[in-house]
Amino acid sequence: MFDKSILTKIANTVMPFGKYKGRVLIDLPESYLLWFQRQGLPDNELGKLLEIVLSLKIDGSDNLVRPLKK
Repeated sequence: MFDKSILTKIANTVMPFGKYKGRVLIDLPESYLLWFQRQGLPDNELGKLLEIVLSLKIDGSDNLVRPLKK
């Protein structure tokens, strides 16, 4: 489904701004990701990663990423 390097990036990239600044992307609440999606995700790598995190959470696959955290 996704390249392991992308999943590792999701497990270790920190949210750089906003309410959850400093939290690792995979640990962001689904409700926040849904809100952010409605507002418009950034048109950059962060936006793409957030979109993947949201799809993993909706799919129930986010627990597979947690072991990749450093």
